[in-house]
Amino acid sequence: MNIAAITKRSSMVFFSDGLDHYCHRVRIVLAEKGVAVEVVDVPGGDLPSEIADLNPYNEVPTLVDRDLVLYEPNVMMEYLDERFPHPPLLPVYPVARAQSRLWLYRIERDWCGHVDAILAGRDKEIPRLRKELRDSLLALSPIFEQKPFFMSDEFTIVDCAMAPILWRLPLLGIEVPPKQGKGLLKYCERLFRRDGFQASLSDRERAIRQPG
Repeated sequence: MNIAAITKRSSMVFFSDGLDHYCHRVRIVLAEKGVAVEVVDVPGGDLPSEIADLNPYNEVPTLVDRDLVLYEPNVMMEYLDERFPHPPLLPVYPVARAQSRLWLYRIERDWCGHVDAILAGRDKEIPRLRKELRDSLLALSPIFEQKPFFMSDEFTIVDCAMAPILWRLPLLGIEVPPKQGKGLLKYCERLFRRDGFQASLSDRERAIRQPG
C-alpha cells in the first residue's frame, strides 16, 4: 500500500491500534455515523512504513480522507462530526460546544495520563494512579443517575472519549463497587449496548470483557 494509492481512494483509511483507547474513540465516531472506512489494524506499535510519510509523529491513530491526513484523535472526531453531520455528536449552540470541548480537555488532563501510565505498567506510582482514577470516576457516578449520558440527555462526542476508558477498567485493574458506583455502572451499560459501540470494537478489545 503506497501513499499515492491511499490518498486517491474513494473511501477513508484509518490506521488504528485495536487496543489503543485513543484509536478506539475515533472508531466509535466512525461507527456511530456509519462511515464507510477501511480500518487498517496496526497492533502493538508495529507501524507500516506509510505512517512515517503520512504522519510527522509516526504514530496511530492516523486518518486519511483522500488528500487530507489527520493525526490527532480529537481533531479527527470533530472533523468527522462536521463531515458527516448526522447524527450530530457536538451540540449546536456555541456555549454547549465549548463545554463539550472543555470536558474533552479534562478527560485528557485528568484521566488519560493515568490510563496510559497504568497500561504501560512501568510507573512505580501505579497503585496511586489507579486509586486516583477510580476515585475520580466514582465521584461522577451520581451525575449518571440524573442524565443518561455525560452531562447530557443525548450521546455526544464526550461519551465517545469516555467509553474506551470505561471498557478498559478490567485491564486497568479497577473494579467499580456496585453500590457506590451504581450510576457509573448504569452509564457503562448504556454505552456498551449501543450498536455503534459494539461495531467499533476490535477483536482484541472484545477479549477484554469476554469470560476466561
